[in-house]
Amino acid sequence: MIRMRTRLVVLHVLVLTMLVVLAVRLWQVQILRGDEFVHAATETRTRAVVVPAVRGQILDASGRPLVRNRTALVVSVDRTELIRMKDGGAAVLKRLSEVLGSPVRLLERRITPCGPRVTRPCWPGSPYQPIPIDLKATTREALQILERQEEFPGVTAEVQAVREYPGGKAGAQMLGYLQPVTQDELDKREGLKAGFSGVDLVGRDGVEAIYDHYLRGTPGLRRVQVDRMGKALGVEKQVAPIPGDTLITSVDARVQNIVEKAVDGAMKKAPKADGAAGVVLDARTGRVVALASAPGYDPAIWTGGISEKEYQRLLSERAGKPLVSRAIKGEFAPGSTFKVSSVSAMLRAGYPINGTYGCPGSFMVGSRAFNNFRGIGLGSLTLHTALVKSCDTIFYKAAYEQWIKDGGLRPKKPPKERFANMARAFGFGRPTGIDLPGESAGRIPDRTWKKNLWAATSADNCRRARIGYPEVTDRSRAAFLKQLAHENCLEGYLLRPGDAANFSIGQGDVLVTPLQLASAYAALVSDGKLRSPRIGWALVRPGGQVVKRIDVPVRGKLPLSPSERAYIKNALSQVASDGTAAGAFSGFPMDKVKVGGKTGTAEVWGKADTSWFASFAPTSKPRFVVVVMVSQGGMGGSTAAPAVREIYEGIYGLKGEPPAIPDTKLPTIRSDGTVAR
Repeated sequence: MIRMRTRLVVLHVLVLTMLVVLAVRLWQVQILRGDEFVHAATETRTRAVVVPAVRGQILDASGRPLVRNRTALVVSVDRTELIRMKDGGAAVLKRLSEVLGSPVRLLERRITPCGPRVTRPCWPGSPYQPIPIDLKATTREALQILERQEEFPGVTAEVQAVREYPGGKAGAQMLGYLQPVTQDELDKREGLKAGFSGVDLVGRDGVEAIYDHYLRGTPGLRRVQVDRMGKALGVEKQVAPIPGDTLITSVDARVQNIVEKAVDGAMKKAPKADGAAGVVLDARTGRVVALASAPGYDPAIWTGGISEKEYQRLLSERAGKPLVSRAIKGEFAPGSTFKVSSVSAMLRAGYPINGTYGCPGSFMVGSRAFNNFRGIGLGSLTLHTALVKSCDTIFYKAAYEQWIKDGGLRPKKPPKERFANMARAFGFGRPTGIDLPGESAGRIPDRTWKKNLWAATSADNCRRARIGYPEVTDRSRAAFLKQLAHENCLEGYLLRPGDAANFSIGQGDVLVTPLQLASAYAALVSDGKLRSPRIGWALVRPGGQVVKRIDVPVRGKLPLSPSERAYIKNALSQVASDGTAAGAFSGFPMDKVKVGGKTGTAEVWGKADTSWFASFAPTSKPRFVVVVMVSQGGMGGSTAAPAVREIYEGIYGLKGEPPAIPDTKLPTIRSDGTVAR
């Protein structure tokens, strides 16, 4: 009996103790830490989801889509949530692999952050955002994930907008591409983190990069109630995203396709050609009508992630570096197309515009003979005929005379450098300022440039002067290089007379981009104003309201009188009919559309010549400036000029096809986002 009572007492004590502990715990939970647990419970019941905005379209001058959006089911993985799991998310990825039909190893690579030792496919964006691993999921695959969310924690399937390029590779380098936002960008770019949806992409090149802020729009917010498994129960609060603005460009999709076809065809006709570019500007406004670079690529390759093999191909020399735009980044010797600058320099130096000049087969520059094309003399010529027939020796003589006036090897302070300064006045040696990233400046090799180059290379030249070039198998070539290194070691800072002579005909160290040349010709044949070309024309809200018109800035004025510009333009107007491009334009209906221009054939050591043709039409009142360059294309009149002819035939419909004259009036966007035709 006593034992029974003892047991009852112990039991009572235990019960009372448990009740006291429970009461203390309840006091802690409800009173002492009540606010903390209420907040935690609230956090588990709601999820704040930033809703990405639909990116704005990019349209041509008539409202045709250059870049548009299509909807797609996108499966994304939250890598941070997977890492927190005991197995690192291995089980989830295995189940996801079975649903999507993709190997687990591939899924793992797609969510692995890119790094120095991590090759593509990998994730180049922020590691703290959902990582899209399938941009082409089917409805069945998406439902399998959404209906069994407890088996796929950290995995979502949503309808998202994906970029689409109706023109394929046409204008790929100009349009650019999208890539995920990196953590570095989130940390450094002001305002980006606040409006980041977690799945946003940013422009990496082309107009996608320049106008990224306008195209991206403003993300929305959705606060969703969820159960403990993360399943949505309802929407607590919702703020709709604001779609990005539509960018209307001055590019004409039809002309762009014509130029793409012409430069591709020019490359195929030249066996050694390794690249080409085509530029069409509106001569009156400086707006870009077409901008092409070959070889090209299809920008859709970026959608859904790019493999390491594909990425390296875009950058490889063997493939021709299709990612690089030769139109704005390629630097080439311009050949005789540069003579418009040189003849202008002669006029400013006092050479009479109506004078007569000898054009012998060769001219002695110092102790060296500089030859005309094929050593052919053309007798006495005016400057007008010198441009039409492309005489070199007239320009050699003038450049040599100006070099001597500047003091020769002992230059005066300061030297006038009329040829170099005129080239700068034409916009050479500096970027045009086009609304594209990464534009090259070209090169104007004056006396200052020679000194800077010598300072940077004299040590190597002096070393080569001692050891020579044992790796060069051609003995005569090796001896020449060693002698050149010796001269550059001692006097490489001097601008020699041969440098001045070569400069005058666009040879030697002078380099320009196709866009620079087109911009210079547009100023010459229009009003003399040098403009920064623009691709963007206007930004329009999805509802049709024009929010910003993009003007074309004037960045300079040619130092020529209207009569001097008219004189040069009239000379160039005969090149396609009676000059160096006459063969390429044989049979062309000049009575309908008269074309003017200048051929260029630039020599490149170790390679075939660079082929150029810079043109304008109609000559009476120029509407278009068209420039084509073919690297290793041979003579300008045989490769580049026929491509330019093909472009004009397409624009004006001279081959039976409808003409492709670009619109001059901004297209109207309706309130529903469609274009009024």
